[in-house]
Amino acid sequence: MTRKLPKISVITPSYNQGKFIQQTIESVLSQNYPNIEYVVMDGGSKDQTIKILEKYKDKLSWISEKDKGQSDAINKGLKTTSGEIVAYINSDDYYIPGSFLTVGKFFSENKDAYWLTGKCKIVDEDGLEVRGVVTFYKDLFLKYLRFKNILYIVQFISQPATFWRRELLDQIGFFEERLDYDMDYDYWLKIWQKYKLYYLDEYLASYRVHNLSKAVVSAKTQFETAYKITKRYTRSKLILVLHQMHAKLAQVIYRKFWIKNEKNTYT
Repeated sequence: MTRKLPKISVITPSYNQGKFIQQTIESVLSQNYPNIEYVVMDGGSKDQTIKILEKYKDKLSWISEKDKGQSDAINKGLKTTSGEIVAYINSDDYYIPGSFLTVGKFFSENKDAYWLTGKCKIVDEDGLEVRGVVTFYKDLFLKYLRFKNILYIVQFISQPATFWRRELLDQIGFFEERLDYDMDYDYWLKIWQKYKLYYLDEYLASYRVHNLSKAVVSAKTQFETAYKITKRYTRSKLILVLHQMHAKLAQVIYRKFWIKNEKNTYT
């Protein structure tokens, strides 16, 4: 007898990503999955986002109002949903077809699994794969190097490809709203301390890099924030030194993608 598939709730925090959000929405709504709850929490976009959301008003729930930032938007979405399994996808990223069925079946068959991640492609504005070396590097850690302290050194978990049980919201809490960067990394470290990370050797989502991505616009700030977050969870001087060394190496690799123009985006 096939186990009942759990309800999956997905939140999209959004702000002025009208160029990409329709693909994000379609990637959720077109999943071949019987029980999806989808909420878009928009921060008051001034571009074409609202017109796009209006087109899907019968297929998803959405609110557009000023918020306190990305983490606030995610938390508000989590609090308004009820799915046993939860996730969030930013308004310029998208899911791979069939991902939800894979995730739902896994959680249904593995009751001891509290969170799950899979592989994630990196794509450009046109959806073409880029930064293959970075993808390969992360996939290597995911598949073979998920030992105890490694996440304090290398952030190899791709947020769009990560799902967790709602029970963790009661145990771990919600996202840190004071963080403008790496709120996902902070949350993963909280879960990491208590629960084993399960891994699916499949591509579940695509993460988009473009001129207004935080990872492009403010890569240096992002790495600095990640270091401050790491210091919250470990006092090991060796681990912190290794974290900094890895961050410096990554910045050298990412530098050619940096854009000087600072923008407020949810990426």
